[in-house]
Amino acid sequence: MPAPAKARTPAKPSAAPAAAAGEGCHPSVLTDADSRTEILNRLRRAEGQLRGIQRMIEQGESCQKIGQQFSAVRKALDSTYLRMTVCFMAQELESRLTPDDAHKAELAAMMKDLEALLARAG
Repeated sequence: MPAPAKARTPAKPSAAPAAAAGEGCHPSVLTDADSRTEILNRLRRAEGQLRGIQRMIEQGESCQKIGQQFSAVRKALDSTYLRMTVCFMAQELESRLTPDDAHKAELAAMMKDLEALLARAG
């Protein structure tokens, strides 16, 4: 009879996360409630797509149809990641530059253009 498998213990968190990321780096979170809501909604849609793929596999759909759905989920996740990154960048720039209202509008327009450019590259 084989020996019982060892129970896996979760890895312990690093004692110095800031040192691992670089001196002076502090983790930040997305603080804009509207952006968080938008990103969570996108993730929920992708989650629904993944459940749909699971059903397709269980029901014996063709690999071509399943592959199309995989592609759609990947694109949805990529665009969600890009959106989160741009929101985070805008948040961090605003917190460090403290722009006035006119500059905030310019920053928002620039970030929208940046997001469009990055979406084409991806």
